[in-house]
Amino acid sequence: RWLFNQAVCTLYAFCGVLFGLCSLTSLTVLSTVCCLKVCYPAYGRCWDTLSDLCLHPSLLMLFYFYGPDPPLLGNLYPRATYSHYGPEPYGTACCITWDASSREATLYILALFIFCYLLPCLLILVSYSLILWTVRVSRRAVRQH
Repeated sequence: RWLFNQAVCTLYAFCGVLFGLCSLTSLTVLSTVCCLKVCYPAYGRCWDTLSDLCLHPSLLMLFYFYGPDPPLLGNLYPRATYSHYGPEPYGTACCITWDASSREATLYILALFIFCYLLPCLLILVSYSLILWTVRVSRRAVRQH
């Protein structure tokens, strides 16, 4: 059983979703920038200046607040009709209630999974695969000369 009230549970779960999205999105941006700098150096140079680096936090915040669910904070603080935060089965933590009983809740969870987990993970995988492929091709070119 959750020891605190619903407000603390909501805040706890909100912070968990927020920091999880921040972490994965930051890793996605880093892998994409690395891929651009290694695989496409002409395009990667646009990230060299300090003014361009200042765009990262603002772009990340736009994604956080206007992610898969269009309303402000929609992907962090789900609407009551879509889903809500609640204690986990053993009561040790709070998170999004995954027991989707309505169609809207199921669609919300699928959108969260696809846009906030699956697509960033695929982008990270593609970015690092392109980096490895570029290194392999350049190593072969160096061996031939």
